[in-house]
Amino acid sequence: MDHLLRLDEWTVANLGELFEVAREYEQGRGPRVEGCAVLFFPPSSLRTRVSFERGAALMGLQPITLPPQTLDKPEAMEDVAAYLAQWADIVVARHPSLALLEQLAGANALPVVNAMTDVNHPCEVLSDLYALSATGDPVQLRYLFVCADGNIARAWQEAALAFGLDLVQSCPQGLASPGAAWNGDLRNAASRADVIITDGPGQHAEELAPYRVTAEVLGRAPAGVRLAPCPPFLRGREVSADAIASGSFVGHGFKSALLPVQQAIMSMLLGRGRS
Repeated sequence: MDHLLRLDEWTVANLGELFEVAREYEQGRGPRVEGCAVLFFPPSSLRTRVSFERGAALMGLQPITLPPQTLDKPEAMEDVAAYLAQWADIVVARHPSLALLEQLAGANALPVVNAMTDVNHPCEVLSDLYALSATGDPVQLRYLFVCADGNIARAWQEAALAFGLDLVQSCPQGLASPGAAWNGDLRNAASRADVIITDGPGQHAEELAPYRVTAEVLGRAPAGVRLAPCPPFLRGREVSADAIASGSFVGHGFKSALLPVQQAIMSMLLGRGRS
């Protein structure tokens, strides 16, 4: 892999390598990679920014963080990438435009990591899959995504296509992602889900109110179901307080996987230990 822009470019073999390298970092023996990582993040970014900055520093990369608006200029992105490559080794960018990141990557001057766009969020999904791998093969699980079409929904759709995941979306039919396997009956859909993922409703809060995941909904699911809301989540919005208080909520520690996964992504794109 030269870049990480979307998951439909990945294979199951890539996923297995990611898990292997992330496990090395989690155990404190991941490859050391000297150099510089230029990060583009807005002030509102919390989990993804902290895990990339901290991960880069721990593995030997100097993180330099700039606002994403730095990329909003008439200068061609291939020129931006060519200049950055004189001093940096990798770019990690959170920016609304996937097309802009594709232009940066198209210069092939240095690896580019998509840290979230309006289209998708591959790092978030890879982190969840790695966290789930601690207790079994995540490819064999049944996933239920409860929300409307959006960047998190599409990232999970990319993963489902790339890795053959059994993924169903539950929401009003008119809000479903194109091509998604859909079930508008939340309780019925939950009855065969091993993992339930939610996202914020955005402008569709009223339409999605009947699709709030509650303890009662979780009670319809198989024993051992895991609730993994995509943060930031709000109790009483996409999930109820009793759902978060239940044993199904995987907890805040579930997102600890972000750190070794971000390190593994950077290491893989930089050739696992190039110095």
